[in-house]
Amino acid sequence: MHRFFVSLFFLSTTALAQHARTGTNGSREPFAHTFSIVARDEKTGDLAVGVQSHWFSVGTTVSWGEAGVGVVATQSFVNKSFGLRGLALLKKGRTAQQALDELLRTDDGRDVRQVAIVDARGNVAVHTGKKCIDFAGHRKGKNYSVQANMMLTNKVPDAMAAAFEKNAALPLPERVLSALNAAQGAGGDVRGRQSAVLLVVKGKATGAPWDDNHVVDLRVDDASQPLRELDRLLRTHRAYEHMNNGDLAVEKNDMKRAMQEYGAAMQQFPQNLEMQYWTAIALANTKQVPKAADMLRTIYVKDPNWRELTRRLPKVGLLTVSDTELKTLLQ
Repeated sequence: MHRFFVSLFFLSTTALAQHARTGTNGSREPFAHTFSIVARDEKTGDLAVGVQSHWFSVGTTVSWGEAGVGVVATQSFVNKSFGLRGLALLKKGRTAQQALDELLRTDDGRDVRQVAIVDARGNVAVHTGKKCIDFAGHRKGKNYSVQANMMLTNKVPDAMAAAFEKNAALPLPERVLSALNAAQGAGGDVRGRQSAVLLVVKGKATGAPWDDNHVVDLRVDDASQPLRELDRLLRTHRAYEHMNNGDLAVEKNDMKRAMQEYGAAMQQFPQNLEMQYWTAIALANTKQVPKAADMLRTIYVKDPNWRELTRRLPKVGLLTVSDTELKTLLQ
């Protein structure tokens, strides 16, 4: 008799998992018990999804976004199609709630789903199925929703909402990260942590497919401290924004601006040789050759290949110094 009930329990839970993992098209989908936030920046119109989970590569499953359209987080027993289908419905003019209603209407597994959508106009919709694993819940606010399931405590959604609202002065990516950190601080996933993602898309698409409409697109697929790593990547991303601005200034022959941008990047990551190097080149191009030479000598000691790169720059106009100055820079 004991074996019978154990077998019955196993079969019923397996059937639930099988049912929950099968989307409307019959495809099997992964689990992603997790906490997440979807949000829109009132000032810029940018849209964001932030997630952490004890699941490998959660960014390939939970987070979906398209510039000028909206963002979707689909989690718990995931119906992965909700991402692309949700965005397609928004693109057709549906509001976030109308899109969510349509997704759930056609889904037999709605009771084990957790889904949140924010559209480009700031409309918010969220659903937590009644069979999501405790602790599960969500909080919806102006231009955002936070949602969580399989949490250690029932305090996670409130902690996320409070952090997001408290940090309204921060840029959207940092604000989203503050909500994720608050969730972890309130207990987070009962199983622990493994991966995280931060996706931010523009509020308005440029209309040019070759343009990057992703403001931030960072993933941590497998780490013991995914949010800590996500924070490091975001800070690195910010530094390389300065590097990109510096490159653009060089392209326009605005060496003063280039030096400012490269210098700002180097201040954020002073040990990064790439940032040190281009700061030195910008110094040389603004007639500060002795200072540039001092920096380059330190760089060459760490990696002599940078000296070879310096030799190649005058040919393409990226280093505008005399032959005598170039010899100084190559010492």
